[in-house]
Amino acid sequence: MKPQFIIAAPTSNSGKTTVTLGLLRALKNRGLSPQSFKCGPDYIDPKFHELACDKIGVNLDLYMMDKSHIKSTYSEYSNTAEAVCVEGVMGLFDGARKSKGSTAELAKLLELPIIFVVNAKSVAYSVAPLLYGFKNFDKELNIAGVIFNRVNTKSHYQFLIEACEDVGIKALGHLPFLAECEIPSRHLGLSIHKIKTYDSVIETIASALEKTVAIDELLEITNKEKPEVNTRQIKLQQNSYTIAVAKDEGFNFSYIQNIESLKRKGTVVYFSPINDAQLPDADLVYLPGGYPELYTAELSENKTMLASIKQHAENGNPIIAECGGMMYLGKSIINKEGVRFRMANVFDFETSMETMKLNLGYREIRYNDTIIKGHEFHYSTLEKETNTNHLGTIINARGDVVNTELYRYKNVLASYVHVYFGTNELLDALLEMNSIKKTEVLNT
Repeated sequence: MKPQFIIAAPTSNSGKTTVTLGLLRALKNRGLSPQSFKCGPDYIDPKFHELACDKIGVNLDLYMMDKSHIKSTYSEYSNTAEAVCVEGVMGLFDGARKSKGSTAELAKLLELPIIFVVNAKSVAYSVAPLLYGFKNFDKELNIAGVIFNRVNTKSHYQFLIEACEDVGIKALGHLPFLAECEIPSRHLGLSIHKIKTYDSVIETIASALEKTVAIDELLEITNKEKPEVNTRQIKLQQNSYTIAVAKDEGFNFSYIQNIESLKRKGTVVYFSPINDAQLPDADLVYLPGGYPELYTAELSENKTMLASIKQHAENGNPIIAECGGMMYLGKSIINKEGVRFRMANVFDFETSMETMKLNLGYREIRYNDTIIKGHEFHYSTLEKETNTNHLGTIINARGDVVNTELYRYKNVLASYVHVYFGTNELLDALLEMNSIKKTEVLNT
């Protein structure tokens, strides 16, 4: 038995992340060892989770991962934790298509009670019909309690308590508006160094929650056995390959499951495209996404690393590059001011931040009989890519073909899509897209 719950809300910007981080830090301060998870594909929130409780949040995504894989992942990472907190995504029922892949669907799959977070800034007793609707829309869900955000007076909170009593949902407390404790939404330019500056903010939130939220009661009403799951046996492969993974200020968006999958292929070594002189000796290079556009000068000035990457590709050695990693492999990156910075020149296209436009959504890459899923989130645009080879078709969650491409040069695969390859089968399928046979994977 251990406390296990999922933080959800009626809409985005209700305070899910704020409450999640405060609770994680409060549990850590109490001497507990919490494990956090994040519903959906977001990379930023799990890094905030790590800042709050010293353990990175693990993504659970019903679009990119099958249900048995989600259950086994949840079981594996929560096994030794003393409390488990899952942060939901968007509104409770918001999914890729209707409620498919939503926080609600994940709560039902893992049989988790829901702690509802409601922004009560401009509402009092009128919150009653809102709570009633969410409670009764899907009777399979268990909304165990509510925490109200942005409540500054006892009289305001009393109205909210009365609404909860009439609806039949436990009021667990409230969080006052803390002007100095705004947690930023996902946006371009929130570097890892900036995230680390929020440590004192999280501590302040945790302290406030201890004063106005019934944390002991929350832990009591969410105490339960873990769902019965049959953890899939992971086939270990011979550690005979070296995989170099980019990891620094500019490249840091990778799922922990992807890295574990690479480790089952061999030995993972990390390198910095910004700070290191050249690639380490490696059979495969993985360039995940991040914010290379914030470090264009540093990347461009590191000419020995650029030459090393270029040579690795020209030698026919495999590279997997996603979003920011793909930008790095292009001819150049153009910043917001129109200044062009030379990059690795593996591909002949350029990427530009001059006319930033948000592109986001789930993606499915189809090539022959192979399907790989992922998501797209970027503001840059691709230019001069008409002569670049691409393969397969990419569709969105509704089955519509999108203009995003999967590019190939020799044994290099690159796309704006952040792909999920957290199992042996998915990683092999991704490598096979590049005509690399399983028996030949990573051989140079």
